[in-house]
Amino acid sequence: MADAAISATVKVLLGTVTSIAADRIGMVLGVKAELERLSKTAAMIQGFLADADGKMHTQGVREWLKQLEDEVFKADNVLDELNYDNLRREVKYRNQPMKKKVCFFFSFFNAIGFSSSLASKIRDINTSLERINRQANNLGLVRKHQKEAAPPADAAASRQTDSILVPNVVGRVDDESKIVDMLLSPSEKVLSVIPITGPGGLGKTTLAKSVYNNPKIDGHFGQKIWVCVAKEHIKIMELFKLILVQLTQEEVKVDNREVIVKKIGEKLKGQRYFLVLDDVWDYDQGLWDGYFNTLMGLNETKGSWCLLTTRQVPVADVVSTHLKMNSGPYFLGKLSGDECWSIIKGKVMSAGEEVPEELEALKKQILGRCDGLPLAASLIGGLLLNNRREKWHSIVQESLLDECQSEIDQILKVSFDHLSPASVKKCFAYCSIFPQDTELEQDLLIELWMAEGFVQPDRQNQRLMEEIGGDYLTILLQNSLLEKVEESWRTCYKMHDLVHDFAKSVLNPKSSSQDRYLALHSYEELAENVRWNKVASIRSLFLHLGGGISADTNMLSRFKHLHVLRFSGNDVKFLPSSIGKLLSLRLLDISSSRIASLPESLCKLYNLQTLRMRDRALGMDFPKRMSDLISLRHLNYYHYSAEFKMPAQMGRLTCLQTLKFFNVSQERGRGIEELGTLKYLKGSLEIRNLGLVNGKEAAKQAKLFEKPDLSSLKFMWDSEGCDEDVLEGLQPHPNLQRLGIHSFMGNKFPQWFMNLSKLVVLRIEVCRRCSELPSLGQLPSLKRLYLGSLDNIRSIGDEFYGITTNEGEEEGRSRASGSSTRRRKFFPALEELYVADMEKLVEWKGADQVRSTVGEAEADVFSMLRNLSIQNCPQLITLTCSCKSLDVRSCDNLTSIKTGYGTASVEELRIDSCDNLRELPDLDLFGSSLQRLTIASCPRLISLGVNGQKCPLPCLEQLSIRNCAGLITISDKMFQSLRSLSVMWCPNLVSFSLNLQETPSLEKFVLVDCPKLIPHSFKGFAFATSLRELSIKSPFSSDDFSMDDFDWSGLENASTLRELQLRGLPHLDSLPHQLQYLTTLTSLSLFNFGGIRVLPDWIGNLVSLETLELWDCDKLQSLPSEAAMRRLTKLTSVEVHFCPLLRQRYTSQKGIYLEEEISSDPVRFSYLKFTLIYMCINFLYLHLIDIYLLFSLLYSFSPSLFCKVILRNSLLLGRPWFLFKD
Repeated sequence: MADAAISATVKVLLGTVTSIAADRIGMVLGVKAELERLSKTAAMIQGFLADADGKMHTQGVREWLKQLEDEVFKADNVLDELNYDNLRREVKYRNQPMKKKVCFFFSFFNAIGFSSSLASKIRDINTSLERINRQANNLGLVRKHQKEAAPPADAAASRQTDSILVPNVVGRVDDESKIVDMLLSPSEKVLSVIPITGPGGLGKTTLAKSVYNNPKIDGHFGQKIWVCVAKEHIKIMELFKLILVQLTQEEVKVDNREVIVKKIGEKLKGQRYFLVLDDVWDYDQGLWDGYFNTLMGLNETKGSWCLLTTRQVPVADVVSTHLKMNSGPYFLGKLSGDECWSIIKGKVMSAGEEVPEELEALKKQILGRCDGLPLAASLIGGLLLNNRREKWHSIVQESLLDECQSEIDQILKVSFDHLSPASVKKCFAYCSIFPQDTELEQDLLIELWMAEGFVQPDRQNQRLMEEIGGDYLTILLQNSLLEKVEESWRTCYKMHDLVHDFAKSVLNPKSSSQDRYLALHSYEELAENVRWNKVASIRSLFLHLGGGISADTNMLSRFKHLHVLRFSGNDVKFLPSSIGKLLSLRLLDISSSRIASLPESLCKLYNLQTLRMRDRALGMDFPKRMSDLISLRHLNYYHYSAEFKMPAQMGRLTCLQTLKFFNVSQERGRGIEELGTLKYLKGSLEIRNLGLVNGKEAAKQAKLFEKPDLSSLKFMWDSEGCDEDVLEGLQPHPNLQRLGIHSFMGNKFPQWFMNLSKLVVLRIEVCRRCSELPSLGQLPSLKRLYLGSLDNIRSIGDEFYGITTNEGEEEGRSRASGSSTRRRKFFPALEELYVADMEKLVEWKGADQVRSTVGEAEADVFSMLRNLSIQNCPQLITLTCSCKSLDVRSCDNLTSIKTGYGTASVEELRIDSCDNLRELPDLDLFGSSLQRLTIASCPRLISLGVNGQKCPLPCLEQLSIRNCAGLITISDKMFQSLRSLSVMWCPNLVSFSLNLQETPSLEKFVLVDCPKLIPHSFKGFAFATSLRELSIKSPFSSDDFSMDDFDWSGLENASTLRELQLRGLPHLDSLPHQLQYLTTLTSLSLFNFGGIRVLPDWIGNLVSLETLELWDCDKLQSLPSEAAMRRLTKLTSVEVHFCPLLRQRYTSQKGIYLEEEISSDPVRFSYLKFTLIYMCINFLYLHLIDIYLLFSLLYSFSPSLFCKVILRNSLLLGRPWFLFKD
């Protein structure tokens, strides 16, 4: 294996050496003969390598390869010096005044004058390579002239791409079901653990993910936490930090264990949680004792579970023993032969395709090699997928060799051996320099490969290195050596830990004479490598320094052949000036450090291709000579300020592809014309300060039209200028996909908008003088459109859709004459449209009006529109509804929403804060599409209903009405399919009734503060077979009706009811007695029962109760008796607010916690894990960041209470929110 890795290394380096030597022959007259000699010798040796690959078993060939590796690295280093010197002279030539350039030209090309030492080095290398060449003949190696197959030009477009990632987990349904059943079973333990164990490649993590995402889990646990450990030795603080990061989704910036665990306790308070610890290696007994003891102390709620995956049985035994689990580890078994075969077929064939005879004939051998490992099956499938059928037999036979290796390593070795070209092997191995489970960014991976020389430009086909690197990445995916992880906001790549182990053995093979790639985690490790003189061979250094950079800044300069340097660590705050001595450096990544400035010496790194920094890290400028970085391709840095100074003469960086922003300046060398020569720019670019550009011709010097690889542009103005002319001159290439225009002060937009055929996203905002919108209706790819703060737009009409006046007249004549016209489409791809803060917008020409203009049957308008959001358009009077989801907010003058074309497809309608809205469209016109309806803060809306039909909204599932002061009537004819009904704060609502017998699907019913309703309007609770949550809060008309008029008897039979919230009246002195029969309740909240003095003992009948909450019961003096409370064995939380008499009885010198006054028996409430009593007359809500304010307030109110809190309730500091009393 190691020898194959060395062979790949030599092949890559020899290709580089041959290419560079040939390129420089004509330029370097002083050593021309030696370079020609080097080029020929290297080419000859390349021919022997193909034969050497098949003779690795002989000792002589292995020794020959080691010698060759050393000499080729030496040659590469010498040629790198040669290349650097050429670049240095090119930079010097560019920087010369024009008068001196002619003299310098001759010096540069005819008398480079390399030092004698450099020429001597090349001569010595030639001598050694020629000796190695002769040894090849002596070893019987034969020169072969076959060329390595090049990767496909567009491998991603092949048929097999969709089958790379298996969509469904195979063979783990029973395992998943067993584990889920265990998690859902009742448990008297605070925390239980299931350790899944087994060898690598079995799919332990895959199974854990399936369990974690099982829908049954979501409803059972209050919190789910996924933590990937993946470290051989881990500290307990790291584990707690990983949990807190998952709970808060924020970086943990403190290192105090007390603070961290208290924050975890706040997040887990009173909840069952499900914790996954994936890929655990550390079996230190003390670690797990401390870890689980702390977790159980933070949250004593019963029923939490931890699922742990590990390859090591000792880990599983340690955690099982500590938590006293009787079941022991869950040993994950291998897959059956049929299941492995299913995975292989899914890789090799398309759905429905028959198994090829060639594959069927090899089935027995393949399944024997898989040995029940899903990873092995996936790898073999990927291997067969990427090779011709006639080669399948030999590939399977190869995988049966080398019985001394583990089964999986044999499979991985065969996959590795078949990677082509050799550079892909190096790219694969290099991925292991990252820690296991690292999510790898595509651009960074390719930039690293380029920096190491694994990717070389294809000069013949004029393809960029980045494109070739993308092809290499695709090859690794197709061979299942990398996994693709797709999220909504990004795509990244991961390497299975078993594959990672294998790749790591390839990266720095033990048989190699020296390590080339290092990842160090302390300054001491760095010093040790320097002390043992291990630095000259290092090509990549990943350096994480927790204590910052030492004063010995010259230590770094000893890594003189370094190609890649990555600094990380919060204490790394400066970059030493010795960085300028790393003349071979291609990639510098300081994005994970706190470095806030760049030394001027950085600008001597003429080989530098990639510079990555933390966004906003620098002050207000780059080093002065940044334009000397002649090889720079990727400047990964973003600064928010338009005042930030760009490097002078950026136009000299002609290789630059990645540039996130450009601030236009009037200073020499910082104008917009600097962008003109950057023809390879790609991705996203933000151009600011466009008010400083002097007209159309100046803007055209940016040559944006000639940059086809720019996918996203944002234009920003900071001051007035020739805005319309400037925007005209900034015409982008038609390939553009995203465009943003901010603070443009022209009156109209240019015509080139209509040429952006690939535009997907468009944002136009804060363009306060624009009186016309651009013509966008004919853009075929536009999916998302945002229009905001366009203060001068009064109407959205024909020009927006792309209809001209003449066009409308011609359509009319065509209809009159009876002649047929072509079917027109307006906004054919638009899915989301957002319009906000358009203060003068009065009229919006809707879809029906457009169809009328161009012909009733000849137009599709907004045919794909899903979301339409209109916010803060105070002058808009009418609006047409034609989308899947309509959200209208703060449109004060909106009086009606029109129906028409597209209304029948509306699924969600939300209307909020429209003060003059008097009527909604006839809801029966929505047909069977409307599912969710929300009306809020519309004070002039009088009625909500339909025109007498039985149920015109058969699919309506959610109805929410709140804060509509003028609402009188809600029709009961649209409740048939409701699952959620909420009516709140409608003081004049009189006509509203609900019969749950006619609403069998209702799961949630909320009725709050509707004082003119009467209780007997709501009935049929006996038929509420789906009702889970009921909230009745002060809905009824004062003292004329008692709570007993409500349909409590029907509610007794609602066996699905889990949550009940009731608000009474101040004079009521009892609870409805029917509540005692609601034995399925898990949560009961009682508000404003002002006359109740004692909670009845029948509360003890609510045996499923987990949470009890009491508010505003002024006369309440006592909880139920001890015997009654003992029956509530599932109760975990009691909260009491504004009940002053309870305070007098139950609080003592113990502070705010309920302890001695209920019972002197400490065991009595042992099941009551989170009994927090908040008995408040006045209380404060204060966030943790206001902790000092909290203490000062407490001290001012009550010094004794302040001391009590400090001394007896240190747990307070761990809570994110406080309810506190005076």
